[in-house]
Amino acid sequence: MTTGTGPLAGLRVVELDAIGPVPLAAMVLADLGAEVVRIARAPHAGQAWVDTGGTVLNRNRRHVELDLKDPADREAALALIDRAEALIEGFRPGVTERLGLGPDVCLGRNPRLVYARMTGWGQTGPRASEAGHDLNYLGLTGALNAIGPADRPPPPPLNLVGDYGGGAMFAVTGLLAAVIQARATGRGQVVDVAMTDGAAVLSSLFFGLAASGLWQDRRGGNLLDGSMPFYRCYGCSDGRFVAVGALEPAFFAQLLAGLGLDPARFRQMDPAGWPEMAATFAAIFAERPRDAWVQTFTGTDACVTPVLAFGEAAGEAHNAARATFVTVDGVVQPAPAPRFSSGPCAVDPARRGQITMAEALAAWGDPPA
Repeated sequence: MTTGTGPLAGLRVVELDAIGPVPLAAMVLADLGAEVVRIARAPHAGQAWVDTGGTVLNRNRRHVELDLKDPADREAALALIDRAEALIEGFRPGVTERLGLGPDVCLGRNPRLVYARMTGWGQTGPRASEAGHDLNYLGLTGALNAIGPADRPPPPPLNLVGDYGGGAMFAVTGLLAAVIQARATGRGQVVDVAMTDGAAVLSSLFFGLAASGLWQDRRGGNLLDGSMPFYRCYGCSDGRFVAVGALEPAFFAQLLAGLGLDPARFRQMDPAGWPEMAATFAAIFAERPRDAWVQTFTGTDACVTPVLAFGEAAGEAHNAARATFVTVDGVVQPAPAPRFSSGPCAVDPARRGQITMAEALAAWGDPPA
């Protein structure tokens, strides 16, 4: 089995196949060099394995197919877990216990194991057993109510904030923190990753602003929520958009210059003048196509950039120069991040696809003594 390179090389992780943020967390770990083996549902187990996210989310790791309700397959899974430093799963509370793969069983066999559990509501609390999705979890934290225009319901911010920001990224952080502790103490533990908890932590700035009297619990009237004309998106003559983020006075001055406006016309931090400012900006931006505005503002500190579609992002000059996106087997996808001076992390097609359990166990050798 091909092993990875990167700062996490040698870290062995078992991933119990799931949808949502678990594949992304496992992908990030694998991108950084961890040896991740995904246990996927065998087709005869009642639900065929689905390659969620195509060839992107499942990259840089191999998978074995098992029916975890079958005693022999369950024992095979435990044999693999015996050889791992960490496990990550995203079932509802109690599911892995019913499968015979709960933390008591796994840590009883492998005391050094870090058992990361990712759910929307967490392992405890009155909603723990309820179904939900990203939008539900985000709504419970206060963050969703702060997103969007004041005169419409909050829009779904894709699944970036709850599933991926509050879930996958905190799962990676928690798993790695617990692995560091386990390597020092010889004792593993359970990491309870709740998307509600993580999304709440992501909102820390706004709770701080509220405590200082600088935040109101309403949309369209606060810092960074689009209420300021110099921090929002504007439509252009070709139906595309630019993003304007000229928060600081020096940046605001360059924005006015690029728009051909008298620098004395608007006082930046005077809310009474914001409706006229917004209407003026909108009318001017609507006069020209997006890329013409990009040419006007490139190389300035006006903080005006194009709003790109996914299909455009890889070809943008800055992204191309940094190789922010790569093409692997004909599929354009984000490159591993972040970057390390010790060497790049890469997408390796050889580290993907199905292997047998015998191959997986042989690659990881005997369980630690």
